[in-house]
Amino acid sequence: MEQQVQKQRIFSGIQPTGNLTLGNYIGALRNFGILQDEYDCLYSIVDMHALTVRQNPAELRKACLRTMAIFLASGLDPEKNIIYFQSQVAAHAELGWILNCFTYMGEMSRMTQFKDKSAKHADNINCGLFTYPVLMAADILLYQTHLVPIGADQKQHLEIARDIAERFNGVYGDVFVVPDGYFPKVGARVMSLQEPTRKMSKSDPEDTYIAILDRPDVIRKKIRRAKTDSENAVVFDPENKPGVANLMSIMAALSGRSMDEIAAEYDGKGYGVFKDAVADCVIATLEPIQNEYDRISADKAYLQQVMDSGRERAAAIAHRTMLKVRKKLGIAPWKL
Repeated sequence: MEQQVQKQRIFSGIQPTGNLTLGNYIGALRNFGILQDEYDCLYSIVDMHALTVRQNPAELRKACLRTMAIFLASGLDPEKNIIYFQSQVAAHAELGWILNCFTYMGEMSRMTQFKDKSAKHADNINCGLFTYPVLMAADILLYQTHLVPIGADQKQHLEIARDIAERFNGVYGDVFVVPDGYFPKVGARVMSLQEPTRKMSKSDPEDTYIAILDRPDVIRKKIRRAKTDSENAVVFDPENKPGVANLMSIMAALSGRSMDEIAAEYDGKGYGVFKDAVADCVIATLEPIQNEYDRISADKAYLQQVMDSGRERAAAIAHRTMLKVRKKLGIAPWKL
C-alpha cells in the first residue's frame, strides 16, 4: 500500500481591525485559495493581537465576523482549511506566556514595528505592544508550522519566531518545528493610492486604499483620484512614475497581462482612460466576492458552524503541542 505523504503545514494570521484591502486580496487571500489543495493550512483571525490598541467591543465582534466572511467569500474552503478565531483557542495565550520566558528584552526592543506603533500610539505604549511578536511566535509554533506566508515587512517577526523555537529546542530537544517563510509565486506589492512609495495599508486613511468591500462607485472614485504625475504616459517606471506603476501592477495582477501589453494598449490614451480601465478591472474582480460576502454574512448558522468547526480542529492540534511543552517544562497536568 502506498504511504500517504503528509502535507506541509501553513499558518497565517490577519488582524480583524480595519478594512481588508485590495492589497490583502492580491498579496494574501487570493494565494490562500491556491495553497489549500497543496498544503495543510490554518488561517487565524488574530483578535488578541488587536487588543494592543483600545477597541470598541461591539465593533471588534463585527470586524471578526466580517473578516471570516471575507475569507470564505474569497474562496477559502472551510473543509480544506482551518479558519478560526485566535481568542477561541486558549493555548495561544498559554504558549505566549511560556515563550515570553524564553525571549530577551533586548530582542523585543529591537523590533522595528514596536518603534513604529509606539510613535503612532504614544498614549498607550503597553506591554502587549512590546511583546506581541512573542504571541505571534506562539501562533506559529503552536501548530508545528512549516511555512508562514510573509511580506518583506514581516521578516523580522518570522526571524524572532525561529530564534525562540531554536532556543527552546536547544534546551528541551525537538519540540517545535522551526518555520520558514513562504513567498507566494502569484502576487504583487500593492502601494498606497495617495503615497505610491508606501505599501497599501488598512490602517491608513480610507482614500489611500481600496477595501475588498468597497462598492463600484467608491472604487472608481478612489482610482480616479489616485496620485499619478503630469506626463500622462502609461509607462512602467516605479522609480520615476510610482503612481502609474502601482496602477499598472494592480491591473497586471488581476488581469494576467504583462506590463508591456498594458503600456501598449493605453499608449497615448491618457490617464483618464487608463484609470477607468483599472477601475473596471478591480470592480470585475471584487464584485463576485462582495456578492458572496453578502450571502455568507446573512447566513449566521453557517458562520457559527465554520467558527465552531475551526475552533475544535485548531484546538486539537494546539492541545498536542501543549502536552509536549508542558511535559518538557515539568508543569501540570501530570500522571501520578
